[in-house]
Amino acid sequence: MDDIIAGRNPVREALRGGRPINKILMSKESNSGPLQEIFALARGKGILVQKVEKQGLNKFVSETSHQGVIALVSPKAYVAVEDIIEAVQPGEEPFLILLDEISDPHNLGAILRTADAAGAHGVIIPRRRSAPLTPTVAKSSAGAIEYVPVARVANIAQTIETLKKRGIWLIGADAGGQELYWDVRLDGPLALVIGGEDKGLGRLVKEKCDILVRLPMSGQVNSLNASVAAALLAYEVVRQRRKALEHAGVSHS
Repeated sequence: MDDIIAGRNPVREALRGGRPINKILMSKESNSGPLQEIFALARGKGILVQKVEKQGLNKFVSETSHQGVIALVSPKAYVAVEDIIEAVQPGEEPFLILLDEISDPHNLGAILRTADAAGAHGVIIPRRRSAPLTPTVAKSSAGAIEYVPVARVANIAQTIETLKKRGIWLIGADAGGQELYWDVRLDGPLALVIGGEDKGLGRLVKEKCDILVRLPMSGQVNSLNASVAAALLAYEVVRQRRKALEHAGVSHS
């Protein structure tokens, strides 16, 4: 059975990313520039584009806006953790994001978008009590799902132990963390560990992390949305890595 990618940016990035697409359905009622671009990309790749009534698209997606276009695609494949690590290029430090029971597909999509923008090598989620890769996740990621490898594992705590053996430092985000996140070195091989929306990091996962960091909170609410926290930490990694490269005299974009 096909998966469905809905929305202009997700469909366009699926085309650009080379995702196997079985068919694209496009609204007859709209002929905007973005849809024309998608049509041209699809035609260039020899992918069937079928013009349908808007109501026909509504039958495929009930939880998200399709913006006049959907793509019927092969299910998005998960990768293995080893695949993510082995794809790290020589001279690069591994940068992973582990998600401990993120259940909101919009948060997962937003984190994938951040992971792509910040240059993370991959995202790891648990098989149980986590949002899977769905059309809603694809839509929320704005197409980043096509570029960020996602591994699904049986046990996050055991995966942390595996990563430690590969020399990867585990940084957990927790309101009770010992250090503010910007006071910790984040320029080496590392994985950020982000907890679920309701309870944060699980006890065992928290214990397995090398260090727990916290975000400064000055208001009456003591936590941020999981995807916001992931973005702040990911971009601190980017900032520190750029500084480290500058210190070493290495140019970067």
